[in-house]
Amino acid sequence: MELRTLYPPIEPYDSGLLDVGDGDAIHWEVCGNPVGKPVVMVHGGPGAGCNDDHRRQFDPEAYRIVLFDQRNCGRSTPHASDPAVSLENNTTWNLVADMELLREHLDIDRWMVYGGSWGSALSLAYAQTHPDRVTELVLRGIFTLRPFELYWFYQEGASLVYPDLWEQYLAPIPEDEQDDLIAAYSERLNSPDREVRVAAGRAWSQWEAAAITLLPDPETVEEFGEENHAVAFARIENHYFLHNGFFEEEQLLRDVDKIRHIPAVIIQGRYDMCTPPATAWDLHRAWPEAEFHMVDDAGHAFHEPGILHRLIEATDRFAAKT
Repeated sequence: MELRTLYPPIEPYDSGLLDVGDGDAIHWEVCGNPVGKPVVMVHGGPGAGCNDDHRRQFDPEAYRIVLFDQRNCGRSTPHASDPAVSLENNTTWNLVADMELLREHLDIDRWMVYGGSWGSALSLAYAQTHPDRVTELVLRGIFTLRPFELYWFYQEGASLVYPDLWEQYLAPIPEDEQDDLIAAYSERLNSPDREVRVAAGRAWSQWEAAAITLLPDPETVEEFGEENHAVAFARIENHYFLHNGFFEEEQLLRDVDKIRHIPAVIIQGRYDMCTPPATAWDLHRAWPEAEFHMVDDAGHAFHEPGILHRLIEATDRFAAKT
């Protein structure tokens, strides 16, 4: 079987900053076919922002492709790399409202929602809030921010698989503060001392970058270590994790009935260390109507060949639906 790959590089034909209140503005862009099927790409993190390859997961002749950087990351303003920027209003439910404001701003009636990792959580939250605005869902690397999911990757579990990388993640935190690493990191990521803040940001971000692919990817690790990206990414993720994603207990699984009628595809890497397959399986069990794919030779990242094949297979198939 020939694996599907990214579409050729493409540039936006429209872009801008949308004022979403609270002093925040989100950067958005549109590319592809101006009269094509609308799709919104929901990036991960939270705090990762979009990149050029995200545009390439959709047939540009079939889709009107909308991408946006969530609050305080990417090209959105103000940027969380500045410790003076408050994240108080950066919440899941404000991001859901931002997506709806963007849909209205672009005069889109209904759109396909496509998200991976944290983007799967935000996509589910948006769809469960606005099910009448969603034509289909494509979800990858399922993450619902339940306490055990956070504990697995940021407190202990994945350390059993990556003990060498875990030591680098622990490096900024004194041993007597390691009982609650998310809280200990919060103090350092918000430190007025730039050196403390940057060291914590890089350790947090590069731990994630090193573990998201099945095989080592030094280029991704290096990209995640860039100072402004690392600090913003780590600050925003840590802020969300301190609040369990602003979700009620089991909320995204509990509320599947609200979206059960929406055509959906769920794609999960078997060896995903960042968002382990147990969560995707729980979603599959709660929502058997959704098409489910476990990719046996992949980790977490969207660009791993088996995952990317399933993603583009899904977007190509949904492109024909109106």
